[in-house]
Formats: sequence, C-alpha cells, structure tokens
Amino acid sequence: MKTLFFLPKPRYFLSLAPLFHTFANPNPNFRRPPSHKLVNRPPPYRHWDLPIPNPRQTLNPNPNPNPNPDPDPDFSQADFSSICALLTDPALSSGASLEDALSRTGIKPCSGLLQAIFGHFDSSPKPLFTLFCWAVKQHGFESSETLFNFMVGVLAKSRAFDSAWLLLLDRAEAGEQPDLVSNNTFSILIRRYARAGMTFSAIRTFEFARSLDSIRDQDSEWSLLEILLDSLCKEGHVRVASEYFDQQKGLNLSWVPSIRVYNILLNGWFRSRKLKHAERLWRTMKKENVIPTVVTYGTLVEGYCRMRRSERAIELVDEMRGEGIKPNAIVYNPIIDSLSEAGRFKEAMGMMERCLVSETGPTISTYNSLVKGFCKAGDLVGASKVLRMMISRDVAPTLTTYNYFFRYFSRYGKIEEGMNLYTKMIESGHTPDRLSYHLLIKMMCEEERLDLAMQVRKEMRVRGCDLDLATSTMLIHLLCKMRRLEEAFAEFEDMIRRGIVPQYLTFERMNNALRKRGLTEMARKLCEMMTYVPHSSKLPNTYSGDGDASRERKTSIIQRAEAMSDILKTCNDPRELVKRRSSFENTTSVADRLIEDIKRRANKT
Repeated sequence: MKTLFFLPKPRYFLSLAPLFHTFANPNPNFRRPPSHKLVNRPPPYRHWDLPIPNPRQTLNPNPNPNPNPDPDPDFSQADFSSICALLTDPALSSGASLEDALSRTGIKPCSGLLQAIFGHFDSSPKPLFTLFCWAVKQHGFESSETLFNFMVGVLAKSRAFDSAWLLLLDRAEAGEQPDLVSNNTFSILIRRYARAGMTFSAIRTFEFARSLDSIRDQDSEWSLLEILLDSLCKEGHVRVASEYFDQQKGLNLSWVPSIRVYNILLNGWFRSRKLKHAERLWRTMKKENVIPTVVTYGTLVEGYCRMRRSERAIELVDEMRGEGIKPNAIVYNPIIDSLSEAGRFKEAMGMMERCLVSETGPTISTYNSLVKGFCKAGDLVGASKVLRMMISRDVAPTLTTYNYFFRYFSRYGKIEEGMNLYTKMIESGHTPDRLSYHLLIKMMCEEERLDLAMQVRKEMRVRGCDLDLATSTMLIHLLCKMRRLEEAFAEFEDMIRRGIVPQYLTFERMNNALRKRGLTEMARKLCEMMTYVPHSSKLPNTYSGDGDASRERKTSIIQRAEAMSDILKTCNDPRELVKRRSSFENTTSVADRLIEDIKRRANKT
C-alpha cells in the first residue's frame, strides 16, 4: 500500500586529545553541550599520541549548524527559527492546522529559507510537504530546481510515491517553471523505486522520462538508462537490469553501449556474488572488443576482493599493466580494504607502498580502509599510526575517519572515550553527521544510559540532524525497557506525526508494555495511530511477546541447575540423588514417564 499525503484533509581509558589540535579554540562562542556534564573525564593517560591538522583544512569545519552560510542572506534567522518551532510543535498536525499556523506568522517564504529548513527535517516528510505546498501558494514564491528535487526525494524516501508524482506532474503539465522537472528528478525517483524493490515502477519511470521532450535528447536519455541500470544493480536486482539491457540492445541494433554500462553490470554481478555471471560478461566484453578502462579493472578487482579472492585481484593488477593501463587508487583501494578486513596488515601496508608510487597516490578512502581494518581488529594504536601517516602526507581526516573510531567505541562499550571524542570534535570545529549520532545513541542504548542518550538526541536535532527511523526506534525500545512509557509514547507519536512508520516490533512491544502497566487508554490510542499508516504485521522469529515470563523461565532453569550442582558436590548416595532429582522434574516429564509405564504393563498382560 502506498502512502499519500493529503493537505486539505579489561577496560582502560584513552586520552583522545591527540586526535585533535591543542591550540586555541577556533570558535570562541562555543559552549560545551550539557550532555558532557554527565561524562567523567578520562584520566590524563595518553596511550597513543597523534598530531592533528588545523580544522580549517578538514571537511565541514563549521561547528555551528548555521542554516544560512551566505553573508548576505535572503531570509532572516528569526523566520528560520519560527518555522522550525512550528514543524516541531507536537500540537500541530501536518495539513490544514500547520498551514494555518504558517500563514499566521506573516513570513514571506523564499527558496533559500525552505532549503535551509529541509536540511534540518529531511526525515519528516509530512511537515515538509505541508510547508512546501503552503509556500507554493504564496505570492511571489518561486521554487528552485534543488528545492523541488529535495521535496521529491523526501517524499520518495518515505515511499509516498503518489504524492511525489502529483507534485511532478503538476509542474510538468501546468507549464509553470517546467525546468524544475529535470533528469535529476527522475533519477531520484528511479533510485528510490529500486531501493524499495519496485523494479517495474523504476523501469516505467525511465520509460516515461524518455518520452518527454526535455529528456529525449541522446545524452540525457542514455545517462538516465545508466542510472536505471546502476540503481537496479546496487539494490540487488542485477538480473532485472541485465534482462532490460539485453532487451534494449535487441530493440536498437545500432546502439553501441558505453563502457560505463558494462562496468555497471559487472559491478552488479559481483555485488550479488554471482562470480560465474560476472566472468561470463567479462568474456563477452572481450569477444565484442569492448576496450576496458582503469575503472573496468577497478570493478573487477573490487569484485574479486568482495569474494575474498585477493590473490586473483592482485594478478589482475599485473595483467592490466601488461595491457598498458596504469593502476591507480581505484584499483589499489579494494585490495588494501580486503587485506585490512582480513587482518593481513603487513600485506596491506605493502600494497600501500605500491600505491604511493602510482600517479595519483593513495586517497582518503585508502587511509580510511586501513583505519577501518585496525579499528575492527581492536587495534586502536595501529589506527592512530595510520592517522599520523595521513596527516604527514597532507591528507586531512574526514567524518568517515572519525566514525570508524565511534564504531570501535560502540562495539566495546567505551562510552567515556566516545563522548570525549565527540566533545573534541565539536571543540575543534567539526560537525558530527547523522552516522556519528546514530553510533553514539546506539552505544548509550546498549549500555542503558538513557539520560545521556536523550541529551545526545537533543543535540542531534539542534545541530540539524533529524531523527530517522533507526534512531527513534532505539530510543523507544530503551524507554520501554526503563519503564518510561509516557516518554516512549510521545516519541512514537512524534514519529507518526513526522510521517515515519514505526516498525511493527516497536508497536508490539509498546502495546504489551502499556497494557501490563494498566495504561489501556494510551494503548488504545497507540493501536488507533497504527491503523492509519500502512505497515507490516510480521515479527522476527526471535521475538518473545512475554519478556518477563521468558526471563522467569531462564531464572528458574538456572536456579535448579545451581541447586543440583550443590547436591552433587555433597551427596554420595545414588538413591538420594534419584530422590532429589525427581523433585526438580516438571509435571510434563512425570506424566510422560507414567504413560510409558502404563503402556509397558499393558503389553505384558
């Protein structure tokens, strides 16, 4: 069922200070977030040391989520804050009530204002759709192509494809700002359809797009075909992509596919772990005299590395040299990543040396592969050495680099170290991304640090990262576990209001917990909310509806086992053991033995 939005209706501490520079704070207005008051500072024991570059050289150095980096903005911060407050107001539901509230503000919307707001609420499709439709009705408002595509993407992400198409067709057929509907718009829809597993709809979208005059020119049409094939392959539908490719070749005999199309299909077969199909396509390419590029060999190398055949990948590097194609980071990166994942760090560093003498040299992805491998192996010292190597070669760490450290801290439950790294990131001018917050909240939930998790959640929203399905789900489950059901219900209600459909498992847990606590009215409202959204009613096989009963059974088994163990240590009389053992047997086993005894006597007679 599709969603349609209708508006009218042994533990040790590490000092993480070396991860960042130690000179003056570039942001004098920075105030430490309140969540860090809950964290004890690690002792000044430095297990490893690392120089860190100036944050101005790194990715996204602005620590404040300023929605308007333009020094001469076309909207005010007050307008931005007013609309954000309305979108987060739980008393305002999406649709007419929110639209009326927006009209009462007297704000004149512009494309830049909406674009800044969209960046903060990209996981709240319903309020954003209301905001966009309200803005379109205002006199003098003109949407930009970027904003329009953002709106289509938000709707498609929440699988509200009907609303996305209504928006698209309205612009395409009305003749108002027809340039808003571009190749990029259809690319967004195609990718979202493929991700949702709706392959036929993705193909129909491409067929519709190629029928439009604006897309019909040769370059746009074939680039959109490449996007279609790439989307299908990346989402595991490589067989559908291959069949459609063969169909297009049969319909247009004069068409000579580009090498990019073959690279996409090769990558698709490897991603699906279909080695025979990939090798068959490679032989076909050679038979049809398709000239491979360095990207082709990079795809082959990455595919063999994904299949854990690193030796074959290394052979391909020598093979491409024989054909006069010089390997670069595209080829070396997958090998280094594969060797690092396998813990073969000596060989990985040897391959890094080969990469250093290539024309392009190692990239940030090369170093990140090594950092990821060391962190996965639990070798934080090795990861720090790679960071030292990066910086000495003028390669600045990115958020991806730091997220591998967050993964390490999350995996080993090192909350203090993780929060210390988070603090240092902000103080040094870095802005954590959604994955950073996701890993932090995951770590807090696993360690049952609810108050700290809620503080990080608050900071996440302040810094412009909207809560997605995964983050909200983790928080609700922890709130239920800690018996804070009113807060869990408010979080669940907020998800529905923003257009995010909770998992059925989340609903089932909350419903059971509310009824056990006697909160029947709240449970009734919960069930009523779920009836208005499309959802699956499947539960994982590991789910146990009665968690308390399950824990009681486990406790009872452990207690009986411990009691029997104590008896075995002290009792030497076999008859006494038999007598004691019978007292631990359950009624089912006793009944079974009685039935067997009756059958045995009946047979004798």
